[in-house]
Amino acid sequence: MDRQTGGEADWPGRDALHDLALCLRFYSRLPVPQLPGEPDPHRAPDFTRLPRMLPLAGLILALPAALVLAGAWGLGLGPFLAATLAVATLAAMTGALHEDGLADVADGFFGGTTRERRLEIMRDSRIGAYGGLALILATALRIGALATLLDRTGPAAAAALLLAAALSRVAALAPMALLPPARADGLSAGVGRPGAGTLAAAGGTGLVLALLALPLGLPWSGVVLMILLSSLAALGLTRLAAQKIGGQTGDVIGACQQAAEIAALLGLVAATAP
Repeated sequence: MDRQTGGEADWPGRDALHDLALCLRFYSRLPVPQLPGEPDPHRAPDFTRLPRMLPLAGLILALPAALVLAGAWGLGLGPFLAATLAVATLAAMTGALHEDGLADVADGFFGGTTRERRLEIMRDSRIGAYGGLALILATALRIGALATLLDRTGPAAAAALLLAAALSRVAALAPMALLPPARADGLSAGVGRPGAGTLAAAGGTGLVLALLALPLGLPWSGVVLMILLSSLAALGLTRLAAQKIGGQTGDVIGACQQAAEIAALLGLVAATAP
């Protein structure tokens, strides 16, 4: 006998598809409709299991940017303009969610002298010098890396963009898995922490996507570097968060995604050097 949830029969993969839809709603501006059998689509995400779908969500969110990158390159706009349009599309898809986290972390970590002051600065909606500089450098590095990859690999740079988006979201789970919430009343304190099974599922999916990228023109050495450097970038920022605020917040997770994406793209740039 089929189980019933919300008046709809259970079916294989239903929970995974619901988690994917919730990921896309939480991490983007996409108008994802309520799926059959899905409970409240605006409910708080459950991060004890939700992150297993993050690699696929990252891939979907980056797909429009990858198409823009390949299309602009094919139209002869050149690597710089194509890369700039792709990065702009990425930011539009997420509402600059991760970029906002990066700016807040830069302002808080380097603008405050105590844990309490750093957390206070991170909650301030205004942007400071450190945050502004972090955004400029991060945007420049992403555009520069994609432009270089277009020069060296052509349309395969679109596959690199997709893979970097997926891997960076897996890497960004590091602070959630390794650190307690820095605030008792913060969002990260109420959504739970991913367990070993969820992390293994996310990592396994990310690895499968990395293997699928090899036939698309990406060198295996570059894919390995993407995985390694994105992980190291997120772990390094996680350690810094432990030192600065004694835990993690949503801003820290967003900053880890940005750092991991940049590291992954730079790793591939290094591997494709002539």
